[in-house]
Amino acid sequence: MTAHTRPARALATVDLGAIRRNVALLSSRAAASGAATMAIVKADGYGHGAEQAARAALRGGATWLGACSMAEALALRQAGIDAPLFSWLESWDADFAPALEAGIDVSVSSASELARVAGASARTGKRARVHLKIDTGLSRNGCPPELWPTLVKAAAAESGVDVVAVWSHLAAADEPGHPSIDRQARRFSEAYDLAREAGLTPLRHLANSAATLTRPDLHFDLVRPGIAIYGLNPVPESADLTPAMTFSSHVVLTKRIAAGEAVSYGLTWTAERDTTVALVPVGYADGVPRTLSGRMDVWLGGRRRPVVGRVCMDQIVVDCGDDEPPLGAEVVLFGTGSEGGPTAREWADTIGTIDYEIVTGMYRPRVQRTYPGAES
Repeated sequence: MTAHTRPARALATVDLGAIRRNVALLSSRAAASGAATMAIVKADGYGHGAEQAARAALRGGATWLGACSMAEALALRQAGIDAPLFSWLESWDADFAPALEAGIDVSVSSASELARVAGASARTGKRARVHLKIDTGLSRNGCPPELWPTLVKAAAAESGVDVVAVWSHLAAADEPGHPSIDRQARRFSEAYDLAREAGLTPLRHLANSAATLTRPDLHFDLVRPGIAIYGLNPVPESADLTPAMTFSSHVVLTKRIAAGEAVSYGLTWTAERDTTVALVPVGYADGVPRTLSGRMDVWLGGRRRPVVGRVCMDQIVVDCGDDEPPLGAEVVLFGTGSEGGPTAREWADTIGTIDYEIVTGMYRPRVQRTYPGAES
């Protein structure tokens, strides 16, 4: 930081090189099974920036990109990204025409959805590339097994529609050995066989991050890693991935408080001895869960230091003991953990959630994102 650079109140620093290296590792595992890699960049790249993450993933060896909605996929097209793109979740009355015109593959889970896609093809004169989704046991989106034969036959007969793939999603792949994994795999194979009997020759994709790392038998033609490309490993012992995001702020005030003085709303923490506290201008409006109050550390001045008192909307207080950090000193709330500092996984474990929620929570107006050393 130069003398003329004002530090951000809440800063998410994204290492695009880490995303590239993570994707290279994942895609090499997929390639060993004969599969290509679709990098999932939904939810603004899990809070990392969709366009930037997409470009880094393509440099790392991904050949497809996945986004939850047409709007997300269209934004990537508008940014000049021309790689194969897949989107899979729309409202019940969505118009698929913009996706077809932009060359975006779409998911179909029902006869009514197929009809709307076919209608968009007829209106635009663009052939629709569809991925038929079978519900293999997650019980969210996807065609129920009893309706699957009708759907695949209708899709095979529909002019203007090319069935590119059959796909599904695993419910518990992050728990290796969970019985549902093999059960879903069997159902998926049965659904694929029915599609072939209907005259279709689609690709198959089922593996998410966890299955990409632990189940090469489920790689099929295409894998779909999401959280792992950002270095957050759903099966930690399975690969050496590097977290791409560091969330930081800085010190704006220090003060000495006497033993017996309390800190922050509710006065839930009281100093047991004279100590120095540092004020950091970041809080739950910036993605720091209030449930971490009294349960989190930050990395400040080369060591972990506890956050004391409640997490406020706009600020936290750090107990620095007899140290007095300079104003503007960097405060890392979570990062790679390489020096022993806190991580997004640590936050998640502490409050009983998953690190997906932590990093996507950084996608908010008050958090500034930066990409140091970004590749062109």
